[in-house]
Amino acid sequence: MPEYKTSILSVLKEYFLVTFGILIYVLGWTIFLVPNNMVGGGVTGISSIVQYATGGAVKMGYTYFIINSGLIIAGVLTLGKSFGGKTVFAIIIASVGLNLFQELIPIESPFIQAFVLQDNNKLMCTIMGGIMVGVGIGMTMSAGGSTGGTDIIALIVNKYRNISPGRMILIMDVIIIGSSILVPSYAADGKLVPFVDKILTVVYGLILITVNSYVLDLYLSGSRQSMQLFILSRKYPEIADAIAKDLRHGVTVLEGEGWYTKQPCKVLMVIIRKTDLNLCLRYIKTIDPDVFMSVSSATGVYGRGFDAIKVPAAKPSGETEK
Repeated sequence: MPEYKTSILSVLKEYFLVTFGILIYVLGWTIFLVPNNMVGGGVTGISSIVQYATGGAVKMGYTYFIINSGLIIAGVLTLGKSFGGKTVFAIIIASVGLNLFQELIPIESPFIQAFVLQDNNKLMCTIMGGIMVGVGIGMTMSAGGSTGGTDIIALIVNKYRNISPGRMILIMDVIIIGSSILVPSYAADGKLVPFVDKILTVVYGLILITVNSYVLDLYLSGSRQSMQLFILSRKYPEIADAIAKDLRHGVTVLEGEGWYTKQPCKVLMVIIRKTDLNLCLRYIKTIDPDVFMSVSSATGVYGRGFDAIKVPAAKPSGETEK
């Protein structure tokens, strides 16, 4: 029964993080990017190009949902059903949100007019929008989902190669943003955007995806960072049992010797995710208030329960380098 409850709570937590991440993602587009006719990357970037080209007749949410409906099949086949479930959920929420929030926070609203559409405010909007989009995608990815589009492609490639999702998204987004200059674009007032302004939009779009990819990688590296603990305590058997059985983390017992006392001792080595560190420290402290511990960051941890080592597929027998 406890394991069942833990599983339910874990799933609810993941879906909450996906929902909250999508909310940040959608608000970044609605508040800072769409009012300035900004073009980003991925399916959302394509959707924004379609919305601007049709003068707002085809909202972003419709295009976003249609394109992602096809791409989600590749994600399910490659990344598993759990990925597909969370990503379908994220795509539906994002599709509704991209349309709904443009109605709830219209360009004519005092907030947008005062803080977003002021002169010389585009750079600030680009940076703020990029940060919010990057955080939203990162939060969704860390919970096992995706906002769809190029995120799915990036996760598929990252599964088999040691290429960061941010870098993959950056490459694809440059192509999408560059293509926007070939499509006519209309502002919210119905006026055709001049060609010179479209060139500036491409420049701002490149800044946007650079900020987005940097924030995404920063968020993911922080959420997946591992910590290494060395623990010295006379109650090491109790601590080791508690970490292994209650916290469900691996523990290695090392032989040591105190050089000052010349007495043998046991040293526990534990590697855990950074997100679990505080809980582990508090747990250990309740067992032995006088425990001595050393905590350091682990640059890379590979194996069961952590990251997988990704290597290129072996060449067929008999194939030689050319």
